[in-house]
Amino acid sequence: MRRLGGKRVPPGLLEKLRNEAAAMPLLIGLSAEENGRLLQLAGELLLAKTITALEDMAVDDAMRCRVALQLALPGMNLGMSAYGNWREVVLYPAPFVVRNRWQDGMGLTHEAEQVLIGQAHYQGPLVLSWPDVNESPLLDGWNVALHEIAHQFDMLDGPANGAPPLHKGMDRALWSRAWNQAYRQFCRAVDAGVDGWLDPYASENPAEFFAVLSEAFFEIPHLVRRDYPALYRQLSLFYKQDPAARLPEVAETDLLPPPPPPDH
Repeated sequence: MRRLGGKRVPPGLLEKLRNEAAAMPLLIGLSAEENGRLLQLAGELLLAKTITALEDMAVDDAMRCRVALQLALPGMNLGMSAYGNWREVVLYPAPFVVRNRWQDGMGLTHEAEQVLIGQAHYQGPLVLSWPDVNESPLLDGWNVALHEIAHQFDMLDGPANGAPPLHKGMDRALWSRAWNQAYRQFCRAVDAGVDGWLDPYASENPAEFFAVLSEAFFEIPHLVRRDYPALYRQLSLFYKQDPAARLPEVAETDLLPPPPPPDH
């Protein structure tokens, strides 16, 4: 048995995770040490968190491993403490419908139904569409599991706002300056109808900008590093990883259109 954070991860579970990881393009280029760290963290997530399927969908070990590996990748060098504000993953067999209420800039309250593929809740569960999770490990620029876990990291110190708690040695003023400037520029480009490789959903608010950039950081890091070098440096410091050093470059022409917005 291997130990991680005081919990035992059975060798059989590690082997199932290893087999599943070998088929995921998202994990290309990890060193043996990194891969071992990822497998152990994914194993502990499976031991510590509950995966609940709705609408009579059956969940097998391969599905559980596929979910856990994607959720574990961003925290591979952060440890279980980064996952402490939620306990459950809820899987739907398809995109799901929620009714949301929100206030506009005039203070008026609106309510409407939305079709989602993922949703993160402050101190609550991660809700994911299984078909979208299953397709997410491709290097196509979007990944609902990475998106929602980025929100959970953002919410470690309160509701998501695009400013997660930073590690010792990181500069909050530098982080804020880089993200605020890039966000304003991106919003202006979206408003002007300028098409680019980054999902325009990132212009919804600073929290979505952080989550969408986090997806891109792990899937198409070379584009993030090229067009948002300051954000790439901050993301590398925050996640303690350099995906551009291990992943192949993906051309903009090879990217798929983004799916429906993953959350509200």
